[in-house]
Amino acid sequence: MQQIHKSHLQKKFQCLTEGITKQGDARLLHEIYTALYITEGGGGEVNDEHEVRQIERASWREAARSRPINCSDVFKPSSGQEKPIRTVLTKGVAGIGKTVSVQKLILDWAEGKTNEDVHFIFPLPFRELNLMKEKKLSLVELIQHFFPEITDPRFFSGLELVMFIFDGLDECRLPLHFNSNPRCCDVTEPASVDVLLTNLIKGNLLPSALLWITTRPAAANQIPPRCVDQVTEIRGFNDPQKEEYFRKRISDENLASRTITHLKSSRSLYIMCHIPVFSWITATVVERTSDESGRVEMPRTLTQMYTHFLIIQTSMKNEKYTERKERDEEMIFKLGKLAFQQLE
Repeated sequence: MQQIHKSHLQKKFQCLTEGITKQGDARLLHEIYTALYITEGGGGEVNDEHEVRQIERASWREAARSRPINCSDVFKPSSGQEKPIRTVLTKGVAGIGKTVSVQKLILDWAEGKTNEDVHFIFPLPFRELNLMKEKKLSLVELIQHFFPEITDPRFFSGLELVMFIFDGLDECRLPLHFNSNPRCCDVTEPASVDVLLTNLIKGNLLPSALLWITTRPAAANQIPPRCVDQVTEIRGFNDPQKEEYFRKRISDENLASRTITHLKSSRSLYIMCHIPVFSWITATVVERTSDESGRVEMPRTLTQMYTHFLIIQTSMKNEKYTERKERDEEMIFKLGKLAFQQLE
């Protein structure tokens, strides 16, 4: 049963998702993997400084005091910490690599490279749990709904180590009433998904299970601090990792070198490449806009970069959705209207 489960996870997670180009080469996941950094949890104060400056300052500050850890080691206690870690909360801004880090851990486990003491890993993204909002079922039934290969519920006896990964807390549409939800300790007892989750996080259900929750910083306070043993934050690419990424992502070595040189000459673009999804956007733009002779007029500003990327996305949309009658201008206007409403 474990081998079947590992095989299913391996097939599902060997290709990158979340904005990164889907290619059949599983090595891409390892190439674009973003390092995790341990933090003290971070503050929630409002910062009205421009986000590029915020990113730059945060990078300087954290580089001086934080120690990087591999995503496969998020449950390992830091030196001097004796209490075992059950629940890890990992924060990170949009596009910083939370989902890719989750994929990396799952794929490494499925391939037998790390966390060999864990018998089963169950990735349950909040985006998918939201669809179960109205259902009433037991924890065993919930697991079997998402993973039909788990036919024997005896692994919930607590004798085998199980890890749950809840990705995207910021997308959660469940109320998560930690204080008022009824207590649930039996894995075969039917309850709402909200009740199952809160009891799992509080340790009433499967107290021996490991839990990894990822979130954008603004949604982190939905989990009571008493329920979290360790907080980590994904900081994205440091400068050497930016360069390594472009050399691996852009197949033409000459073009990759020129891209790196150009980015270093544009301070705001180089700072933004700290966010992996922006590095991906940059590589996509460079590859699509360079002609056969290798000449390319590289964007010098964030606006130019996003404009090129929007044109690329529009052409891809026209290829993919040929039956859609919506004009490009209409789509772009709707995107602009949405962006403006969100800014307000």
